[in-house]
Amino acid sequence: MNFAELRFWGYLLAGLLVIGAGRAVVFHRAPGSREWFDRAALAVLGVFLLLCVNALSCAIFVTAVLMTYFGLRWIVRRDAGSTARYLWLLIPLQLAPLFYYKYANFALNQVLGGDFNTLRDLVIPVGLSFYLFQMVGFVLDTLAFKTPLPRFLDFLNFAGFFPQIVAGPIERRNDLLPQVQSFRFRLDRDAINEGAGWVALGLYFKLCLADNLARWMPSFMTSTDNAWMIWVANLLFGFRIYYDFAGYSLVALGLGRCLGVRLTLNFRSPYAARNIQDFWRRWHVTLSQWFRDYLYIPLGGSRTPRWAWNVMLVFVASGVWHGAGWNFILWGALHGGLLVALRFGGRPLPGPAAWLLTMGGTFLAWLCFYETRFSVLGEKLAALFTPFAYGPAQLRAAGAVLAGGDAIVLGALLALAGLTLLAEWWSLKRAEEPYHLLRRPVCLVFLVILTVLLAPSRNNAFLYFAF
Repeated sequence: MNFAELRFWGYLLAGLLVIGAGRAVVFHRAPGSREWFDRAALAVLGVFLLLCVNALSCAIFVTAVLMTYFGLRWIVRRDAGSTARYLWLLIPLQLAPLFYYKYANFALNQVLGGDFNTLRDLVIPVGLSFYLFQMVGFVLDTLAFKTPLPRFLDFLNFAGFFPQIVAGPIERRNDLLPQVQSFRFRLDRDAINEGAGWVALGLYFKLCLADNLARWMPSFMTSTDNAWMIWVANLLFGFRIYYDFAGYSLVALGLGRCLGVRLTLNFRSPYAARNIQDFWRRWHVTLSQWFRDYLYIPLGGSRTPRWAWNVMLVFVASGVWHGAGWNFILWGALHGGLLVALRFGGRPLPGPAAWLLTMGGTFLAWLCFYETRFSVLGEKLAALFTPFAYGPAQLRAAGAVLAGGDAIVLGALLALAGLTLLAEWWSLKRAEEPYHLLRRPVCLVFLVILTVLLAPSRNNAFLYFAF
């Protein structure tokens, strides 16, 4: 579901109109079925919107839901006393589509040197990494805490709540399941006003900032020996991926609020972080919590002498989650190494210096995220640590990339992104609440105007649809 496309909003409006008409008929003839109808309508709406994306994504999602629910029910009924041993069967089955579509080509062709041509052009079904991890977490929580299995309709709504199914947040059983179990379609003015503000902010992030910054990246990605150009590309990508992914998450949050469901705020102004640990408390919050609870803590967490290995393993796994390639593994390892170094770093640096060091490491690591050609990645990393790559000739060459008014346009976009970050920092400092200033009514009107005026005519899919 691409929130940046008018088609999505048209399908959503059509679905809500059909549900409204159906409610009027059903409630008149069978008033006792109101709660069931609303939950069933929410499930049908979610499957319908996913089917509008493409049939393959919908089919894989439905298959995963059926396999997870009835596999978990079989485990619970078969042996309530020792269910853990059956996880070795169910979880690999849950993750099998993810391995096939996302990792088979890398594992079999690149790592093992195979020649399976059918694996080379596989397109990852949208949302696969997100909803499968959510379902795995559901299985683990159900068995670990011995909680009862919900009705199938409620599990379907938990796994397929349409605002967050495609790119998160990755919700937990205790947070989302009770809300969908009691779900009702309501016209709550306060909830709709609050949700609309989040939607407007998310679309501003995506359409005004991320999509406009994206068009300038190719101009700076060509050089492998000009450190200035590489850093500009890193800066553009860092801004783009944040405003793209956070934009989706905020729209999802807003749609959930409009429907009376409170989703997790998945981004909390991560570029305001003053150390790498705080960055990961603010960036993709639900994924960080997933790896903490289901991998880091079971490995012993920080209570074991092997804590550094645990950190590295978790972040390498996080890199693998983001993509199948050596560059993603290196990206995860760099962040793990920065976290280990932070713990051994001794006395904290002053605020501005700590922020600069954190952002320097973060934007350096972004190079490993977008440069998928591993040999080229090595050349670019070498250039960043080569003093001669920062010479005057390289600076002039970087400036010559932008002709005429292009430099002014890009400078204005970066200034707008910078002002947005300042508003985020101000929100945290004055209200201790992410995005507080940006969600003020006057500011939202200004952001909507900017979005309408500056949104590119060509729609770009959200970056995390590819993960």
